[in-house]
Amino acid sequence: MKSQLTLQSDGEFAAFIGIDWADTKHDICLQAADGVQREFAVLPHRPADIDDWVVTLRHRFHGRPVAICIETSRGALVYALQKYDFLVLFPINPATLAKYRQAFKPSRAKSDPTDAQIALEILMNHRDKLKPLRPQSSGIRTLTLLLEERRQIVDEQRRLTNRLISNLKQYYPLAHEWFENKNTTLFCEFMARWPTLKQLRQARRKTLEAFFREHNCHHHKLVEERLASIKNAVPLTEDPAIIRPKQLLVESLVEQLRITLKSIARFDAEIDALAPTLPDYDLFRSLPGAGPTLAPRLLVAFGEQRDRYSSAAEIQMYAGIAPVTERSGKQHWVHWRMQCPTFMRQTFVEWAALTIPRSYWANAYYRQQRAKGAAHQAALRALAFKWARILYRCWLTRTPYDESKYLTALKRRGSTLLSLPVLTEAAQTA
Repeated sequence: MKSQLTLQSDGEFAAFIGIDWADTKHDICLQAADGVQREFAVLPHRPADIDDWVVTLRHRFHGRPVAICIETSRGALVYALQKYDFLVLFPINPATLAKYRQAFKPSRAKSDPTDAQIALEILMNHRDKLKPLRPQSSGIRTLTLLLEERRQIVDEQRRLTNRLISNLKQYYPLAHEWFENKNTTLFCEFMARWPTLKQLRQARRKTLEAFFREHNCHHHKLVEERLASIKNAVPLTEDPAIIRPKQLLVESLVEQLRITLKSIARFDAEIDALAPTLPDYDLFRSLPGAGPTLAPRLLVAFGEQRDRYSSAAEIQMYAGIAPVTERSGKQHWVHWRMQCPTFMRQTFVEWAALTIPRSYWANAYYRQQRAKGAAHQAALRALAFKWARILYRCWLTRTPYDESKYLTALKRRGSTLLSLPVLTEAAQTA
């Protein structure tokens, strides 16, 4: 069978289908390529029913390619349909379908069969603006999901930590003051052992010293300060009506936090084992500030298909780091992009921040943006925008980034960045 891109341009589809998916059932609108009649159906979300429906399509259209438009690029239905080589999926943004519907129904009336029909119309009338879903290798897709799911667990860890801090401040502030970082095994084990100030005071000095030694707290002065603070601590409250409920809640949160930390460690181990086996990993691992944490995230942001992005501007817009310009009459305003993969945007911005102390020109560019009045986050997004162009070129040509070469290019173009003090020495040696 021909590639999906060829099929899209050759118009060899036997039928076109719009699907409005849901958890328990999917509304379908189908039109054969050689017909004008549209058929509506409801497909239960069960593997056997989906398989029977696809087998019927294959038999009806003699195995010829069938185009399907669906408002998602992942999920149970997409995973189920990707098994069949004659189906070509065209994912669209849900906002696209909603705006299309609103354009012809200002009343905002909505129904699942209507949405399936709208998806079909978008597919048939605007297919030149859609891209077929072309799954990347198993390794890249596995790494992508590992990173995204890990991020979800990290967000859960942050939520638990914030709740812990809030409750400790209400009955046990000493524990909060002692441990600046709550996302550690040390903190979890300390709180599990001494969840109240009263219990902590009952502990023997030798027991506390042994506990800190077991957890690699060998700084004698720090241990002495902690022991002294226990002796001199004044309880915030001694009301059992407050302490007991808060104690039980904190113990529960600590147990959840302990499990969350173990889960993150398991994901980290899986990512660390998989990422270095992928072809482009070294390209991103060598970037300033990337390291083993952000290199995998940058790798999946670009992917392995070199025709995935037609230009640097495309990835800048898709990632949400390119500003949006709106013009109407004499009015003109610029704002940041609302619709984008949030995790991908976070990846570029977080990495850009780490390059500031590690790249001469990045440091200078960030300070230049700040001097122009840009806020910290706005300056980081501007730096990420600039980095994306550089990374796109490196990724497209499979060429590792070289700071000295880039500084030489800046010097050749007469960039104003080279006039800043931080770059004077680097520019002279470049």
